[in-house]
Amino acid sequence: MFNRKWARAVIPAFIVVLWFIGAGFGGPTFGKLEEVSSNDQASFLPAGAESTAAGELQKAFTESTALPAVIVVESETEIPPQELALYQDIAGELAEVDGLEPAAEGQPALLGPIPSEDGLAIQFIASVSDDAELGEVVAELREVLEAQLPDGAEGYVTGPAGFTADLVSAFGGIDGILLAVALAAVFVILLGVYRALILPFLVLFTSVFALATSILLVYAFALWGWIELSGQSQGILSILVIGAATDYALLLVARYRETLTEFSSKWDAMRVAYRASVEPIVASGATVILALLCLLFSDLNSNRSLGPIAAIGIVFSLLAALTLLPALLLLFGRSAFWPLRPKAGTHPAGVHGRNVTGLEGLRGIWKRVGRVISRSSRPVWIVSLVVLGAGSLGLLQLQASGVPQSSLILAPSNAVDGQDALARHFDAGAGSPVTIIVPEGQQDGVLDVLDRQEGVTEATVVAEQGGDVVVRGGNVLVRATLDFQADSAEAEELVRQLRTDLDTVSPEVLVGGVTAVALDTNVTAQADLAKIIPIVLVVILAVLMLLLRSVLAPLLLIASVVLSYATALGVSALVFNNVLGFDGADASVPLFGFVFLVALGVDYNIFLMTRVREESLRIGTRPGILRGLGVTGGVITSAGIVLAATFAALGVIPILFLAQIAFIVAFGVLLDTVIVRSLLVPALAYDIGPKIWWPSALARHDGGATLGREAESEQEERKEPAHRA
Repeated sequence: MFNRKWARAVIPAFIVVLWFIGAGFGGPTFGKLEEVSSNDQASFLPAGAESTAAGELQKAFTESTALPAVIVVESETEIPPQELALYQDIAGELAEVDGLEPAAEGQPALLGPIPSEDGLAIQFIASVSDDAELGEVVAELREVLEAQLPDGAEGYVTGPAGFTADLVSAFGGIDGILLAVALAAVFVILLGVYRALILPFLVLFTSVFALATSILLVYAFALWGWIELSGQSQGILSILVIGAATDYALLLVARYRETLTEFSSKWDAMRVAYRASVEPIVASGATVILALLCLLFSDLNSNRSLGPIAAIGIVFSLLAALTLLPALLLLFGRSAFWPLRPKAGTHPAGVHGRNVTGLEGLRGIWKRVGRVISRSSRPVWIVSLVVLGAGSLGLLQLQASGVPQSSLILAPSNAVDGQDALARHFDAGAGSPVTIIVPEGQQDGVLDVLDRQEGVTEATVVAEQGGDVVVRGGNVLVRATLDFQADSAEAEELVRQLRTDLDTVSPEVLVGGVTAVALDTNVTAQADLAKIIPIVLVVILAVLMLLLRSVLAPLLLIASVVLSYATALGVSALVFNNVLGFDGADASVPLFGFVFLVALGVDYNIFLMTRVREESLRIGTRPGILRGLGVTGGVITSAGIVLAATFAALGVIPILFLAQIAFIVAFGVLLDTVIVRSLLVPALAYDIGPKIWWPSALARHDGGATLGREAESEQEERKEPAHRA
């Protein structure tokens, strides 16, 4: 007896200490993620992309890996020739900024001043060293402009260096603001659900510790070069872990609270609750992990890396929910639910039928929904289907072929303003030319094609100071300036056309540069969408078939979440285009939205249908559906609200991709929770009846079918011990 008591006291404390140690090492690692993170779009492309191959060959023409910064000064009035000496002095000040280096041998670190034809602007082109701290260099260049420019002139630092610096700055709130908003939202929701003061902190500790420990493994993988970590994947990891860990915690806590009303011993209550919760929690987590790992089939490195990054987060969410949270609940016992502590021998609905928590209030709502379904199942699922189908029509307005780089940053950006100023006074593609790798001897044919192409304002072959053409590895380099902004749809279409036309000169000609990278990224992302969606569906279908021992039910569940995804994407397209005024959507948004919504949507169906199957084995399918809906409705609704709130928190980061993912997933989760899981699936299953379990034996021998009348089901529910509910 002494050993048993000792073990019960020590084991939970030991588990908590282990997690504290892991979080203690993982927490400080948050600050190191920037060291192994990259937001360079080119690094995410597959090796086989044309722009990637062109970029590799281009390295032979220069020893510099510097990032170009285009510095633009715009004046309210025409700049007189005598003021050019002033801008020459400004050029000297800019050139002294630490971190600049020549773009090529024999060239200065800063070119300019270059006046515009209309006389209203001056341009400088600098190269920021790869070894320098980009954000600091760009900030110092902007400070020099602000201090040196005359009245009536405005200065901007744009181009690849300016955009990258502003993008990194926009991602800067991921570690602090994002987590604070997400955790605050979850805390408020948990207070409303449980009306307890200690329990929300225990659930949040579980989520935060899961995130902190997962960061250790993610950091190690990125440091070893196994994955490409970016700001967007870092933000998604944080939100996904907090949301998933909280969802799993809600399911376990709900079962534990119910069993505490049946058992006087917290250990016996946890044993029963744990056994009832572990299967749906593990099945749900495994489904999400497998769906995320399907991203490994992606050709886009950013997509492929997100798969294992997010999967690591879900693994630690599962581990925390199934080890740390039970240990904390056992250490606190009934005090975790203070001031409304559950008492042994009472019904979960409370003494005298009074609801004692928000969760149980939700349970009452879904029991009433169940009665509506039992009376009018077919009209309920038909109306739900029509509503979802109508929402999915918005897919016709979805514009997910990529957006200009200048639209990625939603906050005020000096680089975006500078790009607009550049387009007003210079060739819009200046500073980000198209780079063309040409076999030696074919450059004249390439130049002829470029001269005839409308939209190409200038094309030159890279040559030595003496005029001799530079040849590296049997290739020469041609730079072409476009009349369109490098990140615009017009520029991408022009690059597409140039590739086709230049193939007639030589199939070995390669077109690269900023515009080509954006084009190849969008094309690859769209190809990933068509390839990965079927893989994810097959994997999730297989998991559901194994879990539910059925073929028909999993097929219907998969169809329901796909329809929910289409509706969420359709409504999102209408909101993006007509309410928020976005220029379009990132090409990866539909894929990420699909993976998250389908995997997480199936999660809730797993929570529901595993309980429905459990009840169907005892009292029959139709009564089992009603009871399963009643007892899981509150938990799943709460979980859906939590997950929607955490993903909505992504909207505080002023990045278009994250804002769009935030809306799609948050809206989609609520849609799935309120309509699909609560109305469509139960009503359809109720209408089909026992055949929903085809071809399992349950479809032929409907469990407790003799108790299938609703009145008898209600009697059974009142008699049933609380720990079975």
